[in-house]
Amino acid sequence: MIYELIRFRTDVLGVPALSRLLKTRFSDTLNPVAGNLIGVWRTEIGELGTLLLLRSFSSQDALLEARYRMLKARTPLGIKINGVFMEAEAFEGFPSLKPPEFGERGGLYEIRTYNLKTGGLEPTLKAWQSALKPAQAYTRHLITNMFALDGAPRICHIWAFDSLEQRNVLRQQHYATGLWPPNGGPEQIIHARSSLCFPETFSPLR
Repeated sequence: MIYELIRFRTDVLGVPALSRLLKTRFSDTLNPVAGNLIGVWRTEIGELGTLLLLRSFSSQDALLEARYRMLKARTPLGIKINGVFMEAEAFEGFPSLKPPEFGERGGLYEIRTYNLKTGGLEPTLKAWQSALKPAQAYTRHLITNMFALDGAPRICHIWAFDSLEQRNVLRQQHYATGLWPPNGGPEQIIHARSSLCFPETFSPLR
């Protein structure tokens, strides 16, 4: 599965208006947006004034075609207001993971990005594949994990929880038993960042 993660940055007070424009555009069935919308989130802890949008494509060619149209558009994705910065990233899903399942997944989302050391992707893929099943009480909250197809070598994984407390308890339990993090995974990370987000009302993942 091929993914595109778009970060929209604007002033904090402008986020609701930006969200409404995106909702209108993605609700247009007569002129549908390319790709399949997976999720839209508003950052609560992390980089404020940010919306994150994840959509999937059947191939890299389909993604590049959609991105080219978006770059040429005067109002990409229906954004008709000034002061919005867009950053689009291309990813491929980890081969050991199924596509995300839509619907209610808890309501609190964590989006984590790890920049990897040079040559660190293959050991990371193997580490995660080995760790997923033994840590399934925790990893069942994993929505997806993806590796970047452009820019710096990195992975981005998205999690859903009922609450911050649930997230913290699960992590503490799995760290204590040695089931998490994946053995050999953290050694490949050179920089990491995380955001806690809430889904927008029109997000397929909620």
